[in-house]
Amino acid sequence: MSRGEFDVAVVGATGAVGRQMLSILREREFPVGRLRVMASHRSAGKRIEWGGGEVVVEDLEKADFDGVDFALFSAGSSVSRAHAHRAADAGAVVIDNTSAFRMDDDVPLVVPEVNAEAIGSHDGIIANPNCSTIQMVVALKPIADRWGIERVVVSTYQSASGAGQSGVDELLEGVGAYMAGEQEPEPSTFAHPLAFDALAHIDVFDDSGYTREELKMVRETRKIMDDSQMQISATCVRIPVVRCHSEAVTADLGSNVDVDEVRQLLAESPGVEVMDNPDNAEYPRSRPATGTDPCWVGRIRRDVHRENTLHFWVVSDNLRKGAALNAVQIAEHLAGERQ
Repeated sequence: MSRGEFDVAVVGATGAVGRQMLSILREREFPVGRLRVMASHRSAGKRIEWGGGEVVVEDLEKADFDGVDFALFSAGSSVSRAHAHRAADAGAVVIDNTSAFRMDDDVPLVVPEVNAEAIGSHDGIIANPNCSTIQMVVALKPIADRWGIERVVVSTYQSASGAGQSGVDELLEGVGAYMAGEQEPEPSTFAHPLAFDALAHIDVFDDSGYTREELKMVRETRKIMDDSQMQISATCVRIPVVRCHSEAVTADLGSNVDVDEVRQLLAESPGVEVMDNPDNAEYPRSRPATGTDPCWVGRIRRDVHRENTLHFWVVSDNLRKGAALNAVQIAEHLAGERQ
């Protein structure tokens, strides 16, 4: 390994997010000295292209983390709980994309555009927030800093890929069967067939009537924004889109808001691209946003009755900024501190 390079392990490298992590490490020219890729025993022995050659997938159960600087985990919460501390004890900084540690008091929950200062408080593990939370807080942060936020109401329209490759496969199979006039396959990933429908049901319901996905947005946003009293309510909906989550956000602010100032502020904010030209039907959409890095914001408008209330629409690639890119950005921050 050359000076300024780092040993990187990607855990869950054969999954959708793991593959995105590898792609983004290459695209952003992260200084990888040695790459190790790990997955379950079912994938062990497979080969993944890297740097003009190939690396062999290691069986995570048997792999050690000696010499690893950064371990990017995206293989499910149970896997992270079983192996993340093992990696951290070996000296790696774990950047975990699952929900396993997000609400642990001693684990920072980080979106670099929002709370990069929290990275330094890690004790070996840093958590990536939920994909739906990430894109919302990137857009909310500059608004909160300028006007303050009293309450947020968000409705999400989340793609099938948020449920993994099985969600995408189930959607496409259902679409194919529906269009052919055939019996749709019995759903296993979703509670009902997703093709040509909208399911107001992501994750399990609790006694409050909210789903776990909706409560994640509440709790994670408060932690990231460092505001335990922020009032947030979410409704999370799965829609028949392959990739990219969309959100309709309503924010009650601490003072009167000027829409032109909001547009200018967001246009200058890291991680945000403003697309807001209603006269030409220009606003963020899932298909154009697929494969891109920003959080795209549009439909920015003040409430017709409340001068302190702002509405906007935000779209982001859930596999990139909502997962893999955010993890790599955290690693970049840490790498910059070490060089």
